[in-house]
Amino acid sequence: MAAVRTLVASRLAAVSAFASLSPGSRTPSQRAALHRSAPRPGARVALVLSGCGVFDGTEIHEASAILVHLSRGGAEVQIFAPDVPQMHVIDHTKGQPSEGESRNVLTESARIARGKITDLAKLSAANHDAAIFPGGFGAAKNLLCCIAPVLAAKVLRGVEVTVGHEQEEGGRWPYAGTAEAIKALGAKHCVKGVAISFLAAHVDQKNKVVTTPAFMCETALHHIHDGIGAMVRKVLELSGK
Repeated sequence: MAAVRTLVASRLAAVSAFASLSPGSRTPSQRAALHRSAPRPGARVALVLSGCGVFDGTEIHEASAILVHLSRGGAEVQIFAPDVPQMHVIDHTKGQPSEGESRNVLTESARIARGKITDLAKLSAANHDAAIFPGGFGAAKNLLCCIAPVLAAKVLRGVEVTVGHEQEEGGRWPYAGTAEAIKALGAKHCVKGVAISFLAAHVDQKNKVVTTPAFMCETALHHIHDGIGAMVRKVLELSGK
């Protein structure tokens, strides 16, 4: 699923001592000072999309769940996608390529972003605390090499990531072979499930990368949604926001 690289890990100063006082116990000057204080800013997160649709772009449910959890966490989100042609276009009713049809990754990703999207070429690490890459085969076909955690394995040698289990287990983990691709790139694969949401995300503290299996597992949608929530919470913790 989503490989997350926290780009900046600065921490804010401690909150004002006034926050520990009950409203009724504050003096007028204390209340005035509290009202003047600026609210704690949320993490600045870049969400990188790779099209629109699981078989040739971004997995839509994963992207939506990430946006929901980032909103709940008070993050400031900016959405990006590369302005390049898709590798190919899939007819999702048939699971087969649509012959003679071509689409643009940025244009397709704008469907998920409701039009508020920026060319990936303009993304600057200095402007964001973290970046999140939802899964979907577009991460393989339009961004780099394979399902999203493999992006991290390709870029960061020795990184720890998860795509769930390493055996198919009767079809419950149909993409389990991805774990071997991760190991082949010199990364460490960590086995994780999705049913217990707070255990579904793996955190590589050294590299500041958080991953979760999501749709790598054939399971109920709410389990996937909760696992993504665990990942997003860990990302926001690493950002220090």
